[in-house]
Amino acid sequence: MNTIIKDSLQKSITYTEYADLIKNLAENEDTTGSEKAENLIEYTKLNARRMKRWDKTLKVNQAVKERVEKIDKKITWLVLTESWCGDAAHVVPVMQKVAELNPNINVKVVLRDENEALMNNFLTNGGKSIPKLIMIDDISGEVINTFGPRPSGATQLVNDYKAKHGMLTPEFKEDLQRWYNQDKGQNAANDLVELLSV
Repeated sequence: MNTIIKDSLQKSITYTEYADLIKNLAENEDTTGSEKAENLIEYTKLNARRMKRWDKTLKVNQAVKERVEKIDKKITWLVLTESWCGDAAHVVPVMQKVAELNPNINVKVVLRDENEALMNNFLTNGGKSIPKLIMIDDISGEVINTFGPRPSGATQLVNDYKAKHGMLTPEFKEDLQRWYNQDKGQNAANDLVELLSV
């Protein structure tokens, strides 16, 4: 497992490099991943705009800030994602904003489809759901915790809807986007701090 994590970390990029990658893909009508379908390209373009907006407007509340600033061990947050992922466009910028509050937290990004061995070790209910954050202690190399693909509030909405309707509809996905916009990253920030405090 440690070898798989090390291999992925060697291939990783910073959040800024990831944001630039998505911006360039959107401008060139392209997407990450092996499948270059039209809908995935459109999602990438949409996500480039979402991330740009969150990078400008996202604010972390004082309680989260104070707790994050107290972290005194060096941690790497290794994030599995893809440019077309709607949840990632809302959640990964929050991860970056929280990490920026403490120089001990280092965000590294890798693409899911290029890191299959890593993804297969961090499935969610048997699926390759992203974004997936792996929190790693820099000294021991041990995995402290994981987070994703969604904040707890969004996960609850998804689970309730699936239980009632059996699957997620396009209408529900629009509702979920509205939930993210109204929440403004607060649920994800709070979840991340809870995981750090364990």
